[in-house]
Amino acid sequence: MVFERTTPPRSVEVTAVFPELAALARPAIRLHPRPGSPSVGDSSVGGPLLWPAGEPWPHCEDTHLHGDSGFRQSPAEIRLDRHDRARRHDDPYGPSFTPEEVAALEQKAARLAERLDAGPPWPADRPVPLLPVAQLYLRDVPLLRPPGEADLLQVLWCPYDHEPDWKPATAVFWRTAASVVDVLATPPEPYEANYPGYVPEPCLLAPEAITEYPDSLDLSRELRQVVGDWSRWQAAGADLDSSYEEYPAEFYDSELADAPGWKVGGWPPWGRTDPYRRYCAVCEARMVPLLTIASFEWDGGTRGWAPQEDRAAAHAAGHRAGLSPAQPTRVEVGSADNMQLYVCPASPEHPHTDLIQ
Repeated sequence: MVFERTTPPRSVEVTAVFPELAALARPAIRLHPRPGSPSVGDSSVGGPLLWPAGEPWPHCEDTHLHGDSGFRQSPAEIRLDRHDRARRHDDPYGPSFTPEEVAALEQKAARLAERLDAGPPWPADRPVPLLPVAQLYLRDVPLLRPPGEADLLQVLWCPYDHEPDWKPATAVFWRTAASVVDVLATPPEPYEANYPGYVPEPCLLAPEAITEYPDSLDLSRELRQVVGDWSRWQAAGADLDSSYEEYPAEFYDSELADAPGWKVGGWPPWGRTDPYRRYCAVCEARMVPLLTIASFEWDGGTRGWAPQEDRAAAHAAGHRAGLSPAQPTRVEVGSADNMQLYVCPASPEHPHTDLIQ
């Protein structure tokens, strides 16, 4: 890890105000992805994977709806555009590549453009190579619960919208890093992406362990009433702005419950929808969050979660060239700006589920 990110202490100690919530605390690890140049040996978002040379690269076999939407860019072109915008606007939060990396991206983009101009096979007619989304080593993220001797989680997705939820289709792989001797040097890439936000920017991680509490929508009716009781906050001496007097649960949800951004474990974020319970298709156990994929590390309502090292950027007005420090991965998923992958607590080998809100 070459950098650190530190979550500021919460302005209110949750269990001091609501001892009833102590039993619902869950550990989580905020990943804090930031643009960089990860290698196959690094935990990363959007970086290269430690993928065995002798193992077929995963492809999406679904039928892909495709029309001339006006967006016809390859992943290499998308990354080059981001780099150019950051360079033109001298934006320290944008992606930065070495001259060699830029040259490699330009060559790749040119090759794919030639194939597109020559009349590429439409994605509806043949499988689409998946894009790397995240690679997490157990040494960096000890909260992972891999099966057997595995110590590496790899997540990929298809950069096209899929019915019925109009989201990328994901694939999850567990493997033992030491068993990979020869690494696949040049994984295939899709001709294009359905949307630029489906192409993650390569990021290094600064994992940080925190404790989370459930969103008020995940609480029982009784506990929801307790969290929304203004007199409880006053009796505990919580220094809460009087503007929250009518809706103190909103302060709890945005500042105290679950952290925004990319994370492993913890509690899922809710807001635009009620909690959606997921159950294992094999053993019917209730699934638990494995990985939260997020569009933003913080927003206007959750700036209090911005790491101490990013406080100035979090409160800066505006962002040049659309390159926001709160969106280091350039990922955009769903109207609620997050997507959860769930795992079976009985066995990580059972099929995973995903959910976009």
